[in-house]
Amino acid sequence: YAIEAIKQWYQRRVRASIEKIVEIDDHIGCAMSGLIADSRILIDHARVEAQSHWFTFNEKMTVESVTQSVSNLALSFGEYDRKAMSRPFGVAILMAGVDENGESVLLHMDPSGTYLKYGAKAIGAGSEGAQATLEEQYHKSMSLDDGVKLCLNVLKQVMEEKISSTNIEVGVCRKDQQTPGKFHLLQKDAIDTLLSTL
Repeated sequence: YAIEAIKQWYQRRVRASIEKIVEIDDHIGCAMSGLIADSRILIDHARVEAQSHWFTFNEKMTVESVTQSVSNLALSFGEYDRKAMSRPFGVAILMAGVDENGESVLLHMDPSGTYLKYGAKAIGAGSEGAQATLEEQYHKSMSLDDGVKLCLNVLKQVMEEKISSTNIEVGVCRKDQQTPGKFHLLQKDAIDTLLSTL
């Protein structure tokens, strides 16, 4: 009994400590699925590139440029130099943000390092069913709030356990504010409020 209680406590603590949505820069967020340790290397690389660009050029790096930089690192697998990885990165990444021109961008990078632009994209467990629903129900004229509700409904359909603010994260990057593109994660109470409206 005691060993089972320790296992359950450990699983709750580990699950609570694993972030799957992170901030790259104040206008770019990133969601990941796969080997989280691998994603940390890519995330750190993206953060350094974004900050280096800002310090060098006094402007924010575009979402696509950050993704291209991460893609170049992932594609360097197998090259014969000291920095090359011994295996490909085992992680899929969604980079989302709002560029300084006000354009919202969502890019998906697969483990091979190739990336594509999307309006809506699902990754991870249950992504096939989730992607099918997104393709049916998502449209470009959808408001951010409607888009978040659509995503929560999709998660509700594909997740094995009941969704709550303890087992999901929601990150948003609004382009309709005074200073567009400020990325932030929603707090647990805001997520609970959204879930109550479903």
